[in-house]
Amino acid sequence: MSTLNRKIRWGILGCASIALRAIVPAIQASATGELAAIASRDGSKARETARLHGIPAAYGSYEELLADPTLDAVYIPLPNHLHFEWTIKAARAGKHVLCEKPLALTAAQAHDMVAACREAGVLLSEAFMYRHHPRYDRIREILAAGELGVIRAMRASFTFDNSADTQNVRCRKEWGGGSLYDIGCYTLSAARYLLGGEPEAVTAHAFFSPGHGGVDMMASGLAEFPDGVALTFDCGMWSAPRNTIEIVGTAGMIEVPSAFVAPEGRGADFTVSVNGVRRTETAPSVNQYVLQIDDFGRAVSGRETYRFPADDAVQGMKVLEACLLSAETRARISI
Repeated sequence: MSTLNRKIRWGILGCASIALRAIVPAIQASATGELAAIASRDGSKARETARLHGIPAAYGSYEELLADPTLDAVYIPLPNHLHFEWTIKAARAGKHVLCEKPLALTAAQAHDMVAACREAGVLLSEAFMYRHHPRYDRIREILAAGELGVIRAMRASFTFDNSADTQNVRCRKEWGGGSLYDIGCYTLSAARYLLGGEPEAVTAHAFFSPGHGGVDMMASGLAEFPDGVALTFDCGMWSAPRNTIEIVGTAGMIEVPSAFVAPEGRGADFTVSVNGVRRTETAPSVNQYVLQIDDFGRAVSGRETYRFPADDAVQGMKVLEACLLSAETRARISI
């Protein structure tokens, strides 16, 4: 059945907190989608979650949900090491896929996921919700207009403190745990998106915590972009909370105080300073998760071309993989 003139019917694989906190209400508030089903490996958990959130159908396995012929798309919020398996299975079931970041554990996995979705004729997107906020279109306009002069550097930070929860999936190294996978990927994604290029090499240093499964609980790094432009970044799961971006040029700078987690209202505003004159750019009050769902939905229905091709996630994984290798070997890694 064509999706052109109807809402996209969504299913969710798993009852992860990000799904219940952000994506369930986003789909339900969206203009293009309706939340039709949720699955868990624990059938009673799926049924209770469905009851609490007003979801019509509940399945006791992911396979059952994928076999539902009425569903058009699935959201995958599973632990990182399961993204590859269930994206491939979803594609083979003919479902469009919005998969949590990072898309995979390696660039090779990401490549195969993109290929499987392309072969099946379904859309695949890595769930970087921040990119859908219109303030990033505005930031890119400012950069393209040359207001900051020649771009010299960018800094990005994303940290929080989850150190007390040693049983969290983020503390399972074999499951793709650690701060680089979890939130460092945001800083690297933003730099690639805003600077409009790919880094040529990276150097990363990390604190690998024995008390947290040996994952990187804090990491800092340098990504070398063409023309001498550099991203310096840090990410951490055992640190005071921050999520900021700063872009510096020869004539001015942009500061984004809530760069990735942006509350609705004035929380998404940012500042621009040019030749000593500082102004606040007021961002529209929007829910970036809802925007993500609607951008995806319009692309699935054929009404718009999706702005973030899946191949971008493969390149992003190459950069992230290089950072992890650099942190583990204490070496500069060319990409």
